[in-house]
Amino acid sequence: MAELRHLGSTQQALLRHMLQQPEGIGVEALCERLRISHNAVRQHLTALIAKGWVERIAPRATGGRPEARFRLTTEAHQLFPRNYAQIAGALMEGVIARLGDDGARELLVDLGRNLGSAEPAPDPQLPREDVAAALAQRLDELGYEAVATQRGGEAQVEAYNCVFHALARQHPDVCRFDIAFMEAASGHRIHHMECMIRGGHVCRFRVGEHKPPSQAAPTMAEND
Repeated sequence: MAELRHLGSTQQALLRHMLQQPEGIGVEALCERLRISHNAVRQHLTALIAKGWVERIAPRATGGRPEARFRLTTEAHQLFPRNYAQIAGALMEGVIARLGDDGARELLVDLGRNLGSAEPAPDPQLPREDVAAALAQRLDELGYEAVATQRGGEAQVEAYNCVFHALARQHPDVCRFDIAFMEAASGHRIHHMECMIRGGHVCRFRVGEHKPPSQAAPTMAEND
């Protein structure tokens, strides 16, 4: 997704003002804060609405002439920088300090399995290429930019945007979360074939045999 810094200075300022007004803000107030004309504000709002970052909401009842109000969409909030990597790293180190390395690994597997089990796994009779397609779609919804593919006649999933990339560089065991999630979501054994933090161009996973839900998640060594 685009970042705030990629926008022009006026649109950045407009979005920042709107962020501070979660109940909405009118054109007049934006004109005063940005020191630009009504037409300029409306042009910027029109462009941002077209991108899905601003929405028009019902005017607030004031007793006078109602004025249209605008607010940021959920998607627009993702434009603002968030230092997830530093926070996640601190959380991971805290977990390791409390639970130890083995306890942290078990927790990662449990979390991945729980998230992956949130929806029913595909029918175990489905061809593996269909399982890979369904799994890629679920990963894509989480931001992994994943696609299903075939290599040597085997169904695989390639993820081009590891959402834990910075964290996994410090704590490679985080990959256990991904594998546990994919196994629970697909109902199949998942083999980790290639990893970006280990020098690969993508994170690549092969869909293996059907895996009963009660079967324990594999260790990283089993997927190398």
